[in-house]
Amino acid sequence: QVQLVESGGGLVQAGGSLRLSCAASGSILSINAMAWYRQAPGKERELVAAITSGGSTNYADSVKGRFTISRDNAKNTVYLQMNSLKPEDTAVYYCKANLLSNIYVRSQDYWGQGTQVTVSS
Repeated sequence: QVQLVESGGGLVQAGGSLRLSCAASGSILSINAMAWYRQAPGKERELVAAITSGGSTNYADSVKGRFTISRDNAKNTVYLQMNSLKPEDTAVYYCKANLLSNIYVRSQDYWGQGTQVTVSS
């Protein structure tokens, strides 16, 4: 069994910072790409940032220059450092990992349960 557990969400004023963490655990053989998504009320889930196993990153235009994604392969953990937060960043943030476990013969996508980020104006 594989689990992704997020932490670090909360309430912050505009201009503030938060750091999200997502740790993968269970019968993991290897982790490929890891990513953060977010979903605001009434909107579709959107990609915020992604990072490959080699460390290459990409970001949504709306967060470039403010958010930084990183990972610690030894800890099977991905982070999202969010600076200069805006009210429009308010959403539930989800992490996703594409990984190979000893459950399936091919890599699968796994999702965390989500963590709320609220930015007040």
